[in-house]
Amino acid sequence: MSEDAKLEHRLAAIMATDVVGYSRLIQNDEAATLAALVGIRTAIESQITQQRGRIVNTAGDSVLAEFASAVEAVGCAMAVQQALASDSEAEGNLRVRIGIHMGDVVSKNGDLFGTAVNIAARLEAIADPGGIVVSSAVHDDLVGKLPATFVDLGMKTLKNIEQPIRVYSLSGTGIAGSA
Repeated sequence: MSEDAKLEHRLAAIMATDVVGYSRLIQNDEAATLAALVGIRTAIESQITQQRGRIVNTAGDSVLAEFASAVEAVGCAMAVQQALASDSEAEGNLRVRIGIHMGDVVSKNGDLFGTAVNIAARLEAIADPGGIVVSSAVHDDLVGKLPATFVDLGMKTLKNIEQPIRVYSLSGTGIAGSA
């Protein structure tokens, strides 16, 4: 059997999270930052479980999760930002950025690969602290399904992604930094 025959393709909503300024924070106060990170990770992992997601990978301050639907992924992201905003003092005022994309992924030995994963990570990188950025694939699937407002950020060229992607920032009830 060829190596390609062992690859499993499927559609998934991918959520990438990252703590804003983590490297600087860990350098300035390692003990306090690590203690706060434990609380953030607990909140993120709890919400992923509640929304029927699966943690695919963690590294340092980042968490990559897979969901069967965009509604579950964005619902999770909104709940994470709400939980962290309401408990920001307890978490050392660490802020999280979240990016979500829906597309084809390749699964091998439980890990996920592919452009959809890379796009989610690049969307996270352009989100504001406490914010959520989604691709047009996610936006188009969500309209009218969640209590959120989308702000069209236009077409964005993302690092190492060949084609520009239309992206939206999300605001709504309980999202940190939303008006």
